[in-house]
Amino acid sequence: MKKLLTTFALAAVLALTGCGGTADAPAGEGVSGQAIEAPAKAEEPAPVQEAPKAPDLTGSWKEADSASKETYQQATITADTITVEWVSDGGDTTAVYWVGTFVAPVDATKPYTWSSQRDAAATDMALLASSDDAKDFTFDGDTISYKVTALGTTVTAKLKKG
Repeated sequence: MKKLLTTFALAAVLALTGCGGTADAPAGEGVSGQAIEAPAKAEEPAPVQEAPKAPDLTGSWKEADSASKETYQQATITADTITVEWVSDGGDTTAVYWVGTFVAPVDATKPYTWSSQRDAAATDMALLASSDDAKDFTFDGDTISYKVTALGTTVTAKLKKG
């Protein structure tokens, strides 16, 4: 009977203290009274987010807000040059307005502005070409814009790709 009481008392003590504890230590604590820590859960790495790519501005651009379908400006951008032309007769006649440097954007920051340096050899003999040494172009959204001065009037041209 004594053996049965001892076994029952030991079972009661274990039930009251929880696994690994003692009668003097609350459940969840070790013999010394220190908290038992669960094994650290491995954290999953956060998904890698790629930075937005720099826009590719190379290609053909056409004035989107021209007052006439017959007369407008168009541009061609290559890796390092921007050429802007006056277009008339619905595309049958073109005249150089600007030939200058193009510096491609290196990231997706908008608006992107670059200062184009005029190619004097390509524009000096062109009757309708700008004589400015430099011209600022801005790309924002899907539009390239720049100031155009002709016959004493300055307007902002807005070109879209395509």
